[in-house]
Amino acid sequence: MGTAVEGGRSGPRYVQIADEIVQQIRAGVLKPGDMVPSESELVDRYGVSGGTIRKAMVEVRASGLVETRHGKGSIVKDRPPVRHRSSDRFRRSLRQGGKAAYLAESAQSGATAKVSVLYIGPMEAPADAARRLGVPAGTQVLARRRLYFRNGTPVETASSYLPWDVVKDIPELFAENPGGGGIYARLEDHGHEFAEFVETLQARPASKAEASELALSPGAPVVHLIREARTTAGVVAEVCDTLMAADQFVFEYRIPADD
Repeated sequence: MGTAVEGGRSGPRYVQIADEIVQQIRAGVLKPGDMVPSESELVDRYGVSGGTIRKAMVEVRASGLVETRHGKGSIVKDRPPVRHRSSDRFRRSLRQGGKAAYLAESAQSGATAKVSVLYIGPMEAPADAARRLGVPAGTQVLARRRLYFRNGTPVETASSYLPWDVVKDIPELFAENPGGGGIYARLEDHGHEFAEFVETLQARPASKAEASELALSPGAPVVHLIREARTTAGVVAEVCDTLMAADQFVFEYRIPADD
């Protein structure tokens, strides 16, 4: 005997079923670490075909609330969101206190943060980064690529591109650990004082490679963020290309009401 979908919601049956499963996760009926009922269990519960359940599970996985493990089924994720405060995480006082932006925002949320450095060294600037830095495409820049973890889960990748003439005399920027306050603190130590950080965000599905790197289900939503770090001298001292698991971040911006 099938189970009636809550509220008799309109739309295709698979969408109704997916919506009920998502609501059970959000309400805590299915808790982090719980297995989502198997296909056969859901077929019996809802009185529908296996094809309908498979289509429903595509929708559930797209919510970013579950991950599918080969041979095991779908498991509810333990991925509470980090509150991403643009107006707070780049405060100069945090850098001077030895806290880089990601570590500062993780501390605010009570999370345990870890950074894994994947690459540091010279690289030809990708076209978009070169344009933002104001140099020809292919110009040599310093690249720093990192993978960020929150409570042991990968949540973000970031690739920084810095002008070679700005960084070549700052040896700390070539080290795995640039020191307290991160690369922005080292740049300011050497006279590159920041005036503003400009960010552009776009939501999209993860590619297969991106989903693998961030331990997401294929096609899960991600946020692609590009940041320009601009100095008081009008120089873009860094372009940071970042990809974030969308279910891990809530973006909060403070916008002045005056001119």
